[in-house]
Amino acid sequence: MPPRLVDYGMVDWLRLRPLLHRLKTRRYRAIDRSFRRQPARAGDVAHLRNQIAGRRTLITIGFNDAQTISWQASLVKRNVADVIYIVADNSADEAAASDIAALAARRHIPYVRLPQNPVSSPSRSHALALNWVWENIVKPGEPDVFGFIDDDIYPTKPDNPFAALSDQSFFGVVRSPAPGFANGWFLWAGFCMFSFARVKQIDLDFSQDWFCGLDTGGANWDRLYSRFDRFSLREQSLESFPIREGLTTVEAPLQWCGPWLHTIGHAGDPKYAQEKADVLARIIEPLVKEAELADRGAG
Repeated sequence: MPPRLVDYGMVDWLRLRPLLHRLKTRRYRAIDRSFRRQPARAGDVAHLRNQIAGRRTLITIGFNDAQTISWQASLVKRNVADVIYIVADNSADEAAASDIAALAARRHIPYVRLPQNPVSSPSRSHALALNWVWENIVKPGEPDVFGFIDDDIYPTKPDNPFAALSDQSFFGVVRSPAPGFANGWFLWAGFCMFSFARVKQIDLDFSQDWFCGLDTGGANWDRLYSRFDRFSLREQSLESFPIREGLTTVEAPLQWCGPWLHTIGHAGDPKYAQEKADVLARIIEPLVKEAELADRGAG
């Protein structure tokens, strides 16, 4: 939602920002409504709805990287008990999408290929993907609890990300507005958990609300989060750290999201990208090997 008219200053009115913000908001909403109505390009959506009914459900938004999905699937299976793990593929690259689909088929991972995304902005594309999954899978599927995670976040030890939902409606990493904006907060879209029973009557919207300084998921401020006292809620911790001594979290960061390791996509200086990938592999690959050995032993 754009700010209230009374919240605009004289300079805003002179630059016609109230009108422009409302026109852009209408355009974004029209794109979102159209995208939600598009059919999946692959995957049995009706079957996915049946699978998640009354279950604990984690949905990852895949994007152009089968390796991250492979690692994450192994570690979720090992470390998050009694959960349906779904890959909702929002990849823009056809070859990468084919690799993810093949991986999902080979390992019997529930999978859906989302409609072709009409926007190129990563944040907006991700928001459309979340809204499509909410509208077409989660809401009609009626899980017990559900969560959205980025494809590059990995549980490194046993964890129950839904534990806080026993007495609150949602749980995750709380984010504040961008600098210069005073009001609102939202859950980071890369790790956000919800009690379906407590939100099913709400028209959730995981879009940005950039006119109020809120990134992906921020449109739920008016619809959901504003009804709650942030400081009475349990939150997930998030701590950034550099990949090695001598570097900063601006140059080459990783993050601990509780026991989940987040690679933060392509954040950092590109000249450290390969070193960062090597550090990540040294951490994750032994955990994945251990998880896969345990899975074969259990089978």
